[in-house]
Amino acid sequence: MSLEYNKIKIEPKKDTKESLVKRAMVLIEALPYIKAFAGKNIVVKTGGSFMEGNTTNKERVLTDVAFMQSVNMLPIVVHGGGPTLSKRLGEKAIKSEFVNGHRITSKEVLQEIHKVMNEEINPEYVRILQQLGAKAKEVHGEDIITAVKKIEIDRKTGKEIDLGFVGVPLKVDMTYIQMILNDKIIPVITPFGKGEDGQIYNINADLSAAAVAIALQARKLVYLSDTPGVLRDSNDSSTLISELYVDEIESLKHEGIIKGGMLPKVESAVETLRAGVENVHFIDGRLEHALLLELFTDHGIGTIFSIRESSTKVAKGDQD
Repeated sequence: MSLEYNKIKIEPKKDTKESLVKRAMVLIEALPYIKAFAGKNIVVKTGGSFMEGNTTNKERVLTDVAFMQSVNMLPIVVHGGGPTLSKRLGEKAIKSEFVNGHRITSKEVLQEIHKVMNEEINPEYVRILQQLGAKAKEVHGEDIITAVKKIEIDRKTGKEIDLGFVGVPLKVDMTYIQMILNDKIIPVITPFGKGEDGQIYNINADLSAAAVAIALQARKLVYLSDTPGVLRDSNDSSTLISELYVDEIESLKHEGIIKGGMLPKVESAVETLRAGVENVHFIDGRLEHALLLELFTDHGIGTIFSIRESSTKVAKGDQD
């Protein structure tokens, strides 16, 4: 017999007694975490190169999110979609430029971003979640996030760089999101904000997810990407740092371990922790069931950040 959620079919595996026992042990290991996280808000930021254009990865990640809902957790999904957008802009011969990791967003680019995110990627995520038996709802970021235009400074000249319609979140109205969560529905949120004058801004998806997590005072914020987490050697995945505490980060910066593109992500994690979110996780979304492995096993598979001092380290999965 096979299980089928609308169009997504799950075939049963043929197991030996030994493998069945191992699977039962996995469930036993997961049980305390399932209990601890029941009723808790967990913000999941996804999208990007490992998801866009890869149906298998997309379905795996969203299967994990659907599972989280099925065990009474309250997942919130915030997604990006840069690769899909870059492809679309290329097809339309619209120039795409980046400064310090931010896409320069002209009026023409903003229109394409808005269409791709709100009309294509977001509905697809919701559709897949629904096919997996979960309840999910589209949420456009500009309907809940108040934003202001981002001021970017050139690191060499000190002059301002006009990024166009790129914004940063100023505040998040959680009234609508809380209503959705109260109905046991997964909000799937696009990374946009709206200025007080009604102007829509393109917001970095990492910043959007952090703003939502802070506004909700979420139990956890999980970033999925195509890297394993924080590595001591960026070329060696076996050097993964599984636990990091705020008091350890400065020394890792001085050692050059946290640098480059990882630096703003880590700094954002620290700000999120200091604003009241208990844990931030960086995990490799390419790994099958990465979310479940990180949340429901003793050691996890990525890097977990905590505000607590290193002298108070406890089990990885939960630090209540």
